Amino acid sequence: MFDLRRAGAGLAGGALAALAGAGALALALLPPGERALRAAALLYAPAAAAAAWQGEPATPAAAAAAAAQPAPQPAPAPQPAATATPETAPTPSPAPEPTPAPATTAPPDLEGAGDILPRSYAPGGGEGYVTLAAGSIRNSTEHSDAELAAAAEGPLPFAVELDSAEPQVLILHTHATECYQPWAELVFDPAFSARTEDKSQNMCAVGARMAQVLNAAGVNTLHDTTLHDSPSYTESYARSAQTARAYCEKYPSIKVILDVHRDAIEADGARIKPVCTLDGEPAAQVMIIAGCDNGSTVQLPNWRQNLKFAAAWQTSMEQNYPGLARPALCGYRFYNQDVTTGSLLLEVGGHANTLDEAIRAGEYAARALAALFGAAGAQETN
Repeated sequence: MFDLRRAGAGLAGGALAALAGAGALALALLPPGERALRAAALLYAPAAAAAAWQGEPATPAAAAAAAAQPAPQPAPAPQPAATATPETAPTPSPAPEPTPAPATTAPPDLEGAGDILPRSYAPGGGEGYVTLAAGSIRNSTEHSDAELAAAAEGPLPFAVELDSAEPQVLILHTHATECYQPWAELVFDPAFSARTEDKSQNMCAVGARMAQVLNAAGVNTLHDTTLHDSPSYTESYARSAQTARAYCEKYPSIKVILDVHRDAIEADGARIKPVCTLDGEPAAQVMIIAGCDNGSTVQLPNWRQNLKFAAAWQTSMEQNYPGLARPALCGYRFYNQDVTTGSLLLEVGGHANTLDEAIRAGEYAARALAALFGAAGAQETN
């Protein structure tokens, strides 16, 4: 095996020998005192000696100083700057660890890839459903379909003021880190958690488009991008409730609070992609969820008011953009819907949809909402 250390030593010795030979004649011609100093310089500071023999004569004092110069020491490695340590570490239960979004096309060597199945959910009908003028509501309560239908009828329990200087709508995200399938191919990576803190890729991107459409239509809308599910997923609703109430305290003009999520539908190991086509482009299907009071664990005394809002928005979506909305759901869910009588949860697509499909769905859902509130030109909002 080639010995690098021996080779390096030989090269160094050869260089010194060549340097000594080049200066031998010069040493011989010098006075004895200066000859000794030059010899010392050759031994301890070869570079200084070479410079002297190349036409830069060194004085005896300079040569002596060069000979006495200690060998340079390596500079210490840079140390990372200290960071402040929080006084108290967070104690909530940990959230599912968000993973970076993978490539925007499916890797050809993707291991363990699962199938994605596109599916369009049609309006339900028959027992267990409330049929609206357009669309439907799935009844997951112990109330009869007739009771639920009666509760869903009637005007909105609030009035949105158009072109107001005061906020009318608040959009937030209890599970803001939820995100979407990063590529259009109908395969998914089981290692991808479908969560990210990147607000350009998660639910905040969908909410931003919805807020943009509503504001452009004259519906003053605020958009909160707090990551309520980081670091703790299980306590996210408690945090989003605090956010919602703080906004309402600051802006009592708020009538509508939309908690925008995405769904996660799976069947037999495949991920289901709820999708429709709007204006020739694929869009995720959306689903409204309205909670219902069960008299014990779910305390929503004004649930019927929220249900009227859900029925009206569902009808507007299906009248203006048929196929956009899956059947709305009324069930024993809380979801902080006690804050206002216009509080609903909206699922925009699922983890098998792409972000583009979700943003497009959010845009059309917002257009339908603006139309419900009577905004002129809501269908042409850019």
